[in-house]
Amino acid sequence: MRLYPLLAVIVLIGLAVMSFNPVDRGKKNENSYVNKGLLGFKSRLDRLKSDVYKFSEDKISIEELRNSLRETRNSFKEIEFYIAYHYPEFTKTHLNAAPLFHIEAAGTSAFTLPPEGLQVLDELIFSEEAADEKEKIKTITDFLYNSYSSFYLSTVKNGLSRGNNKTLPLRIELIRMYTLGVTGFDTPGSLNISEEASHALAGIKGYINDDVYFKNYNIQKANHILTEGIGYLSVNKDFETFDRIEFYKKYIQPLYEELGKWDGRADDLKEFSGWNVKSKNLFSSDFLDPYFYTLLQPSEDNKELRSLGKSIFYDQNLSQNGKMSCAACHLQENAFTDLKVKSQSNVEGKTVLRNSPSLYNAVFAKRFFYDLRAFYLEQQAEHVIYNDDEFNTSYEDIIKKLKTNPEYKKAFRAAFKDGTISKENFSKALSSYVASLYSFDSDFDRFMRNEKDVSEDVKKGYNLFMGKANCATCHFAPHFSGLVPPFFNENESEVLGVTAKPVNQLPVQLDQDPGRGNSPVKKEKSWIYDYSFKTVTVRNIALTKPYFHNGAFNTLEEVMDFYNEGGGEGLGLKMKNQTLPPDKLELSQTEIKQIIAFLNSLTDISKAR
Repeated sequence: MRLYPLLAVIVLIGLAVMSFNPVDRGKKNENSYVNKGLLGFKSRLDRLKSDVYKFSEDKISIEELRNSLRETRNSFKEIEFYIAYHYPEFTKTHLNAAPLFHIEAAGTSAFTLPPEGLQVLDELIFSEEAADEKEKIKTITDFLYNSYSSFYLSTVKNGLSRGNNKTLPLRIELIRMYTLGVTGFDTPGSLNISEEASHALAGIKGYINDDVYFKNYNIQKANHILTEGIGYLSVNKDFETFDRIEFYKKYIQPLYEELGKWDGRADDLKEFSGWNVKSKNLFSSDFLDPYFYTLLQPSEDNKELRSLGKSIFYDQNLSQNGKMSCAACHLQENAFTDLKVKSQSNVEGKTVLRNSPSLYNAVFAKRFFYDLRAFYLEQQAEHVIYNDDEFNTSYEDIIKKLKTNPEYKKAFRAAFKDGTISKENFSKALSSYVASLYSFDSDFDRFMRNEKDVSEDVKKGYNLFMGKANCATCHFAPHFSGLVPPFFNENESEVLGVTAKPVNQLPVQLDQDPGRGNSPVKKEKSWIYDYSFKTVTVRNIALTKPYFHNGAFNTLEEVMDFYNEGGGEGLGLKMKNQTLPPDKLELSQTEIKQIIAFLNSLTDISKAR
């Protein structure tokens, strides 16, 4: 796996023990299991730090160090449901950050910081270069140890943060386990997915059997599923052969649904996460809440507003030259793409900068465009309206046109109580239509909901996608995009080293679009975003060719060949910070066909309303 270099000087901006829910903080003995777990993890970190220093002095072997880290991570997994839920920013930044450089804001400035925590250690200690990286391992371990020690002392002094709904951390942990755990995202070096998942389930079991709160519920069924799941994981330990379909259907989904029955109290996550706590299946259409991702409120949405938004979407007269509409680049019959390398601009013979992505499920994002320059759906439309190569107009001119049109006057009166034609109401209408373009009823979704069967190739392809092929560590289930689980409140971009042409066309050269490296978002100016692009969904990918931001790849086979080679760096191109591991995947042609069979099973264009 990929090792990312550390900065010569590591900048640590304070220990931010942050919680999105400060309710009832100060009650120190909420749950004896939690307190024991926090102390147990502290003890394991003490041991790990000692072993790291022994390893640096050649007093213990690499295998002994790996075992020490394994036990430390297992200890963390038993309490992760609590720490990562109540202290998400602290966990994400200091305890278990992905092994990638990241941006951290401080006032009006931002710093590019190296990664810290358990994931970084897992990648480093389980690498072949571990013996040559002793000082780096010591540095990262010291930061981890000091960060958690400060956190632990704070919890002893001030008490733990508590929420209103005790089952939410457990259900979030199940999402985390399935989307980040069994894919190998969380264990990039060891791929120790089964053992860690087992300890995570044991943590849930210990919590519900210890806390008197859960005595009000029938926990027998949950205990049975947990026990059976732990047993399953003890037998099925191989990363590549692990059946993520069976694990989901027998253990994750039934437990997810059962825990969802236990508590109907307030949703702690309403302002923090796009996850719909009322959902019963990760592969159902209501798993994510579209209104979390747009300025439009549920109480404002209705069929009249959606109909008005659809009229706006298809209206060419709203552009400056009267020849371009949203549908010019997003055709419904092509899953709301245009099948062009790069979309046509309003200037004859000129294209826009990048390939047109699908609008199906487009609302489920916290950032928009390939370079992530827009922060919400309405802002995305604004960029198109003012772009010289696209609508080349302004809200003022659009509103004037709408006010002189009798049909629009009537439509706005139907959609809004006051019938006001304004920028705000225009944006709400367009958002309502785009937000209605769901695509969660594919053959594969229905299969995971036990509504139909799929071929063996599809099943094998999904397990490859979630495992050996490493796809799901960027295209996270169940949305299969860069919308990061388990809170689904941020988008990732990746540096892939995308080539100007398919890899079988020589010479192999890097596409020169700098992507996010040229974004107008000033706080994110950093070398880590050079050639970085938003990870879009692979749902409906069979209908949305050509592929990548540059539209240079015409077939899924060409795309898979690129990934199979390890991206640009794997092909020998010089990359500063490729986030895609450059290692060859060594997928056979049969395995590639199976992955493509799975991708084809994600096709669903039935919900264009």
